[in-house]
Amino acid sequence: MRAMVLERLGPIESKPLQLREIDAHIIKKNNDLLIKIEACGVCRSQLHGIEGDWQKYGIPPALPTIPGHEIVGTVTKIGPNVKNYQVGQRVGISPLHGSCLSCDYCSIGKEHLCDHAEITGETMLGGYAEYITVTEDFVTPIPDSMKSEYAAPLFCAGITAYKAVKASDPTTNKSVGIFGVGGVGHLTVEFAKLQGMRVIGVARNKSHLDVAKKVGADNVIQYTENSEFLSYLKKEEGLLDSAIVFAPSGKIVDLAINSVKKGGTIVLGVLAEIPNFDIFTEKTLRGTLIGSRSDMKEVVRLAQQNDMKIIYKSFPLEKANSVLEDLKYSRIEARAVLTP
Repeated sequence: MRAMVLERLGPIESKPLQLREIDAHIIKKNNDLLIKIEACGVCRSQLHGIEGDWQKYGIPPALPTIPGHEIVGTVTKIGPNVKNYQVGQRVGISPLHGSCLSCDYCSIGKEHLCDHAEITGETMLGGYAEYITVTEDFVTPIPDSMKSEYAAPLFCAGITAYKAVKASDPTTNKSVGIFGVGGVGHLTVEFAKLQGMRVIGVARNKSHLDVAKKVGADNVIQYTENSEFLSYLKKEEGLLDSAIVFAPSGKIVDLAINSVKKGGTIVLGVLAEIPNFDIFTEKTLRGTLIGSRSDMKEVVRLAQQNDMKIIYKSFPLEKANSVLEDLKYSRIEARAVLTP
């Protein structure tokens, strides 16, 4: 099969991903599915792994590897013990590729927190390829009405956005600032609006603010390095009830914390330095990480039921380096999707 293989870490401008012909995946477990990939979303976290930013976190754990962790494709072969899927069925795979299914986390439906979780595109070969295998326990059915390119971003950006909104204690008419409107942020705007929240989109890039408005943000504010942001926010909206941060910047985290009322909630959906935190304001600072298998099914259901807008552009698999470079420099409107 064809795959974009990461053999060395380095700046995306140096084109570290190489198109290779490698051995195709084969079914090894009795409950495995062999999936022909039709679409794989391009995520900024993969860029951090490719460029070596996350080596201190052990990502990627080994080379060579194949990135890509928001995948939709068609089942082409099944193991002898597969019960719930058949050849020809379309399914999606999230970053959660597997877990032990028996620990304390797995037993309460939080298998994404399992200490032995397998991560697509990191501990397991990912979706910048033509095929992938996964057990039937860790796929989600795709409705016939959803195009594969539309559905793929739901499997990381979508579930990340959904979980972040849940973590913000959403309530009707409660205000929430989305700091970093892009591939994940524009879906966060939509999930927050489904909860009846007043949504304020924040971004450096005007095109990303336009995306926020396009998907229903009630207001947008452009972030600049000067100190005017907070005074403008207070004039326009007052302090916020909550904030969700997707911009990987300690300055933005600090800004989000200061944008929220005393007793409010700040949700971090990104790895970033946390600045000084004033405990006397009784604010809550929470992390969030993808989600469980049941969360993933709910994300797909909500997207279908509400005809959610997913703003994406498709590119051929071999363009992965240039697409990631465009993502790095904010030249992608919202989400990019690779198609083998």
